[in-house]
Amino acid sequence: MPPIPITIITGFLGSGKTTLILHLIPQLPKSYKLALLKNEFGDLAIDSQLASSSAISGVQELLNGCICCNLVGQLGDALDTLRTDVEPDRIIIETSGSAFPATLAMEVNRLGRETGHYALDGVVVVIDVENWQGYEDTSYTAKLQAKYTDLIVFNKWELVSERRYEDCLDRVGDLELQVANLKSDKGRVDEAVLLGLDSAMARNMDLEHVLDPTDGHHHEHSLDHQNEVEVLSVSLASGRGMDQGVDREALATFLFSAPKDEIYRIKAIVASSLPPASSDGSRVDAAESPTGTVSRYILNWAFGRWTFTPVKSSQVTANVPPPPTKENRTSVVLQMTIISARHEAEKWKKRLIADQLLKLENSDETGDLRIERLS
Repeated sequence: MPPIPITIITGFLGSGKTTLILHLIPQLPKSYKLALLKNEFGDLAIDSQLASSSAISGVQELLNGCICCNLVGQLGDALDTLRTDVEPDRIIIETSGSAFPATLAMEVNRLGRETGHYALDGVVVVIDVENWQGYEDTSYTAKLQAKYTDLIVFNKWELVSERRYEDCLDRVGDLELQVANLKSDKGRVDEAVLLGLDSAMARNMDLEHVLDPTDGHHHEHSLDHQNEVEVLSVSLASGRGMDQGVDREALATFLFSAPKDEIYRIKAIVASSLPPASSDGSRVDAAESPTGTVSRYILNWAFGRWTFTPVKSSQVTANVPPPPTKENRTSVVLQMTIISARHEAEKWKKRLIADQLLKLENSDETGDLRIERLS
């Protein structure tokens, strides 16, 4: 059998990688088998839950680490599981927001040479035009993601002025790139452009070129780049079970108050007795929930904007808490991953507790709130 083409999609936190993939799926033939390997920060696979609700034939998750360094040893097993279980026409690897694509591309090439099962098709980086000018100054990884790629997709450019977009182009130009770039259409790019890139970048790359000792960073990136962000794992439990969710007003206060230069991403599974409001004020009902019980929603927050998406029972996986039952009155009403800038996690941990920004609805009790620093 011919090798399975692999497309790597990378980009800093909140740039729109999952949105790009979700827009790609409807463009593919119905018989086309697309598999997704998703690398998540923290221990909660929110984006994979969203992706699994679409027409993706199989999803594998590598959690609580970075696929380009400390989780790279698991890459071969994850790809092999998708290959044997799904027999896909293509595999997309969506990296965490802090991954270095060049080392990942080289590992895919190595696995392809050794097994004959895989062929790197291309590396795509998604740049959030609205926020990139800010966080690229503090993130060496964000610059590397833009530099070592076959295609740059400019996302969220519709939300800024033409001058701001041109400033972003100038910043990319400073990297002296010779790769194609284009604007997305609100996160959508034609599949003929995304697929079949032939990865000239990765095929011509060697380790010495990637880890140039003259750039002042050398191979320290593979050890230290995850220190550019900090991760909090949060859970909130209730003893009342089926009739209690999170306090929506307190949660909204947290989401509105989180500064985008301090907190990059918030991902969560939220239990709510009523549909919570996204940042644009819209609400989506959870049609599956019986009357009188809470419903589960996926919260996806990035740079001051967020959405709530209902969780179907078919989407509940091992790392997502199931709804409470009559037999089990204790339930997790919120499970959250917060990805912050450096030196911000401890401050926000204290603020969440002191200001009671995550608590139970209709109760004098705050619930069992647990916040753990993962990195």
